[in-house]
Amino acid sequence: MEVASAFAEVIASFPRFPRERSPKSRQKPRVLRRDRQRHRRREPSSRHPTRASSEREGEGKMSSWDDDDDSAASAADAATTDVELLKRAWRNEKAAPEILRFDSPLVSRVREQIQLLEETLDDFADSGVDDLVVSLYQMDLDRTLFLLRSYLRLRLQKIEKYTMHISRSDDLLSRLSQQEQRFAKSCADIMEKHLEQSVLSKLPYGYDSVTRQSLSSSEDDMVPEPQLDTFVFCKTKSDVGAFQLDDIGEEVVDLVADDLYVLRYKSIKGLVEGGRIDLI
Repeated sequence: MEVASAFAEVIASFPRFPRERSPKSRQKPRVLRRDRQRHRRREPSSRHPTRASSEREGEGKMSSWDDDDDSAASAADAATTDVELLKRAWRNEKAAPEILRFDSPLVSRVREQIQLLEETLDDFADSGVDDLVVSLYQMDLDRTLFLLRSYLRLRLQKIEKYTMHISRSDDLLSRLSQQEQRFAKSCADIMEKHLEQSVLSKLPYGYDSVTRQSLSSSEDDMVPEPQLDTFVFCKTKSDVGAFQLDDIGEEVVDLVADDLYVLRYKSIKGLVEGGRIDLI
């Protein structure tokens, strides 16, 4: 019952899907849409090529650099919207072998936007907006709901799989939300009670431990742990430079911005947590 109540509490925090609305009641929402700016680069003229002065040549180079800087800034702004950040957190959580830190501020902002969008769709009941336009905005809402629910479900699956390992680590427990912490502790307590009553109480002394095979075991060899040596696909967000992959220093790789790599997760764990590398 404790696990069921904890699981119900976590599920209750999931965003609900909006009910179906008639075409007349659908309205154009004002959130969850980002503006996209188109940057046009200057094309050099091929007619009557002449030797330009050094001053004009310098001005052309400066203009090209400014355009590149503006394009990079626009791309950075587009990648920092809440929807893009949620996609990034979802991809990292799905590809990482261990559970990552719960992004509480991001989830709170996305939930507020979803609630505001649902209220906007309910308020503008009879406005006569084109059904095609409204359906496109409704599609964005459904996609955001899917991302948020899938992100939370992935975390619950990892908690259920590594319940004993997470409940015995203060660092891993600090990565969970309050609802997830209660769910993990309840799962661990119920599992220990079940194993004690059904199996461990019938085993001889020395073999009745939940975490160890016998008293001779020096560590908790019965607790499943995530394999941090798993190879993962990753993409760098900026130039990292020469990066050491092992403790000895024999494996060094040059991480270049916007390049794809296949590396051990254990080696790049710090870069993933610092937001310098995205898992794909």
